[in-house]
Amino acid sequence: MKQQKEALFHDGSSQFCKYNEKSDTYTFILRTTIGAVNQAFMAIDGYEMKMSHVDTKGRFDYYAINLALGTKMIKYHFRTVGQYRLYYNVFGASEHFSEEWEFEFTPGFKTPDWAKGAVMYQIMVDRFNNGDKSNDVMTNEYAYIGRGVSKVENWMEPPAVDGTRQFYGGDLQGVIDKLEYLEKLGVEVIYFNPIFVSPSNHKYDTQDYDYIDPHFGKIVNDNGKLLEDGDNNNEHAQRYKVRTTDLANLEASNKLFVELVEKAHAHGIKIIIDGVFNHCGSFNKWMDKEKFYTKNKNYKSGAYISKDSPYNLYFKFLEDRWPDNNSFEGWWGFDTLPKLNYEGSKELCDYIIEVGKKWVSPPYNVDGWRLDVAADLGHSQEFNHEFWKKFRKAVKEANPEAIILAEHYGDANSWLQGDQWDTIMNYDGFMDPVTWFLTGVDKHSDNSNPGMRGDAGTFKLTMQYQMSRMQNQSLLVAMNELSNHDHSRFLTRTNRMVGRVGTAGTAAASQDIDEAIFKQGVVMQMTLPGAPTLYYGDEAGVCGWTDPDNRRTYPWGYENFEILEFYRETIAIHRQHKVFKTGSYKPLVEQRDLLCYGRFDMDNAAFVAINTSDTDKTVLIPTWTLGVEDGESFERLIETSREFYNCGRVKVVQENDVVTVTVKANSSVIYHK
Repeated sequence: MKQQKEALFHDGSSQFCKYNEKSDTYTFILRTTIGAVNQAFMAIDGYEMKMSHVDTKGRFDYYAINLALGTKMIKYHFRTVGQYRLYYNVFGASEHFSEEWEFEFTPGFKTPDWAKGAVMYQIMVDRFNNGDKSNDVMTNEYAYIGRGVSKVENWMEPPAVDGTRQFYGGDLQGVIDKLEYLEKLGVEVIYFNPIFVSPSNHKYDTQDYDYIDPHFGKIVNDNGKLLEDGDNNNEHAQRYKVRTTDLANLEASNKLFVELVEKAHAHGIKIIIDGVFNHCGSFNKWMDKEKFYTKNKNYKSGAYISKDSPYNLYFKFLEDRWPDNNSFEGWWGFDTLPKLNYEGSKELCDYIIEVGKKWVSPPYNVDGWRLDVAADLGHSQEFNHEFWKKFRKAVKEANPEAIILAEHYGDANSWLQGDQWDTIMNYDGFMDPVTWFLTGVDKHSDNSNPGMRGDAGTFKLTMQYQMSRMQNQSLLVAMNELSNHDHSRFLTRTNRMVGRVGTAGTAAASQDIDEAIFKQGVVMQMTLPGAPTLYYGDEAGVCGWTDPDNRRTYPWGYENFEILEFYRETIAIHRQHKVFKTGSYKPLVEQRDLLCYGRFDMDNAAFVAINTSDTDKTVLIPTWTLGVEDGESFERLIETSREFYNCGRVKVVQENDVVTVTVKANSSVIYHK
């Protein structure tokens, strides 16, 4: 029975779920052991339909059913009758039926093909590269949250514990200057942290959704004066006013962004931008708490300034709808982050939807949105879902190939049914399980559980559950990051220490790091389902505790070239072998400190093995479940170890249904048929 259970297979990939355009029907395919099944059935919402035997290939029979479906999402499972009666759902084969783990499929739901398995690269612009020093934020140019901002003169200086007022000078010209580097690295998509006008270095407090921040773009009108030393009154920040509200600067910055997108596209690189729509900043022209837009004839009065402001309904004032002692609703209580009151203003809803359309349309032509804290938007789940349905419809009409990718922690299933988000930043289904399995610490380096390191069984079950909450269209484009701007750098996590910069200090983030673990993480990033996403500088060996220490600058001239070349090699493997982009995923072996999984389609197969222990392990891998026959061979593409990595080709042959491989201590290997 075990072999029959392992042979049963179906997922939402194109080899097991096919759309027939001429007949507007869908073919669902189930793989079974040859000769072991007499009948196969597909059950949709409890209604069973008999499947037909359509093919025999190698040791497998294939059963199929052709269905005309509407537009509503369906839930389904399979049942086979033969030597054994088995049920098959997202958790695999079982003798017992459970409706809890049904497959989900939405007819017509399609994510962009260019994003499936695409190699993405996240850039926090201020920290990537300074290509134009004339647009740098100047020390005491303005006050932010009560104190003057500062320009960091030493590019390699780590961020301060309270570093939101520090600016290093990275900009869009700096990105343009490094497009060739990114292309050679193998990057296919750039995801930008927010780039719209904003007073902070992270820019998650948007000041103006219609323009690129001139400190990232172009400053052509720079008249004005700096704050006097110690003066925190923003009414005197004339230089910042001119830089960020003068239309000449704003239009020049948008024009530079158009140039960046065009040049990126010429290098074969797509562009995703960050949409912070749940809240804005108190500097925002709609609120204008800091009075940057008062007396400017080009702007209407902000809601904090006038009872007659056209934007009063954009926010929720808690005391008679008029500001008194910061009485507007702030996201998580922060008075610098006013929560947008969508339910109170149809005009606001329409405006943000227009913003969504604007940037994916000519002349900007960006290729998608990353949506910040997307589940928090609005004041109810019902409204939230309705808004994202409208947003999706508008964006897809403007650019059908644009991707809509949301930040989300927890179960995103209700947003991933084909009518709202395309996919998510894959914290629960990639960053978390990979981090626990390889390091035994959490993604913030705040907690440690050494027993989780090497726990392959927990990893397998976690991945199965998390993947079950996404349809295949979402899974293959999910953003798989080892690090980002909200969590500690993965290279720091390999030291398996608990700490933050405020308690442990900057230097500790680089102490006792383990490049062998890091390389294992990169191998998993390049071979698990989803879009492998590098956080700028990870490929150069950048370390850092969680925010703000994770936002160090890219170390131009000080790169760890061994890690950089390793990333180039693994990216090339990922891109050269389609099976890692769109192939089906199958767990193969789970032992203490040893994990093996496979990717396969009808023509190709590959497997990955990870050994987290200090001793070599010889393992028999059941590669027959990937559709491989005895006598067929696999070729090793790469092997990592504590001391080095090896791209030398080594062949192994499947015999008696298995391939026998010795996985060295603290190593990982990738083999391809």
